[in-house]
Amino acid sequence: MHDSAYEGLVEAEDDARWAFGSSFDDPLAGVDTTLPDGVDGPALAAYCLMLGDDALVLSQRLAQWATRGPELEEEVALANTGLDLIGQARLLLARAAAADPACVPVLPEGSPVPDEDRLAFFRDQFGFRNVHLVELENGDFAVTVVRLLVFSAWRLALLEQLRGSRDAVLAAVAEKGVKELRYHRDHAARWVVTLAGGTDESRRRTVAALQAIWPFLGELGRTHPVETALLAAGVAADPALAWQQASADLDLVLSTAGLERPQTRSAGTVGGRAGRDGVHSEAMQALLDELQSVARAHPLGRW
Repeated sequence: MHDSAYEGLVEAEDDARWAFGSSFDDPLAGVDTTLPDGVDGPALAAYCLMLGDDALVLSQRLAQWATRGPELEEEVALANTGLDLIGQARLLLARAAAADPACVPVLPEGSPVPDEDRLAFFRDQFGFRNVHLVELENGDFAVTVVRLLVFSAWRLALLEQLRGSRDAVLAAVAEKGVKELRYHRDHAARWVVTLAGGTDESRRRTVAALQAIWPFLGELGRTHPVETALLAAGVAADPALAWQQASADLDLVLSTAGLERPQTRSAGTVGGRAGRDGVHSEAMQALLDELQSVARAHPLGRW
């Protein structure tokens, strides 16, 4: 016990806690980090970037709700959800760097920036592999919780599969992540039901949020060639199967809320390419400008 609640924040011998949050164990402690036999390093790195970028970009969107939430408790909930996603992103980007060091941006000699931070702060938008859903502007609170519901249900289904991955690091990240994502999904689902069953205005906004988000869901069930190759190697999750499972979750929530699936056209692709290929919406560059500005201004900085 400490006399002051702040004394524990300055204990130098416990620096490891800062990577994953105070009082949390390292999820990779004792995990075999060697590359599985027969697995292509650059392919594994590309896959980890896909999963890591999804989490990183959505965490940035959730951070934008700070001081803007409808109530203090919800600001804290959204912030904690974002922190969970940052934790997942950090582990996945670090795994990408270990699997393929060539994917890490080169900085001036002497820069102390670790590999996962280089990947987060020093790639341009064409190097990011996140789906379009996570980069869309927040919109109002209804848009945010509808997106969080869809994303969490889909990512939960992906990580449930990844617990059996031949890559021990992915399996460990997934084991920790499913616990977080179950809370994220259920929290968002309660809000969707609450808003749909609230006032006429809150219901109207929820319906509008579904219509705004729905065109971007087709990308979630699409299988990228990298995923196809790693599926065959027993490393990746099947996004089509994950989307099928997530759709069942969404149907249950929509039924409970008295809502219907929107009849909207898919946002489609650009020449058959989408977020997994580095093709992004106009919203992406502004998001990265905000996310990366300090690190790019001080590439030799120590934090």
